[in-house]
Amino acid sequence: MGTVSTNEFRKKLKIIVDGQPWEIVENQFVKPGKGQAFNRVRIKNLVTGRTLERTWKSGDTVEEADVTYTEMTYLYNDGATWFFMDNTSMETMEIPKEALNGSEVWLLDNATVQVTWWNGKAIEVIPPTFVDLMIVDAPPAVQGNTSGNVMREATLETGAKVMIPLFIENNTKIRVDTRDGSYLERAK
Repeated sequence: MGTVSTNEFRKKLKIIVDGQPWEIVENQFVKPGKGQAFNRVRIKNLVTGRTLERTWKSGDTVEEADVTYTEMTYLYNDGATWFFMDNTSMETMEIPKEALNGSEVWLLDNATVQVTWWNGKAIEVIPPTFVDLMIVDAPPAVQGNTSGNVMREATLETGAKVMIPLFIENNTKIRVDTRDGSYLERAK
């Protein structure tokens, strides 16, 4: 695609390191009193999900990753393969479970997701930021556990486990933030 200088580093920038696509999670410019300035960068591998910290001297260049994004609709799965429909071409595509990286617990039928592609292969499926899901199993609240902000674990209709407040009952639809799996509110 092209090269990027270290002074152009920013969050969410996709770069190639050791032949694989990485995303910059954090970038810190350091100018010591003695010696050359450098960038201390935390990067996340888009294929494996591994994160690490690297440093580049100020002025170094790296190759920008040629990743593309497609908006797709989740259709169904057979346990190993997940089927999505491209919203522009209406073509059905198969994506292996490894590419979902745990995001399958936030998908209901017809959910719109963003799929990241690199070299013609799906490497990441990004679910909607907020989803409304039904609680199917939550242990009953214990009497006396009412002081403070007491939470309990609940299982949602997709199999996801979320910490919810004591006053939320079974068969209640709740809104969940998929970025960290946290309870937000009752769904309207």
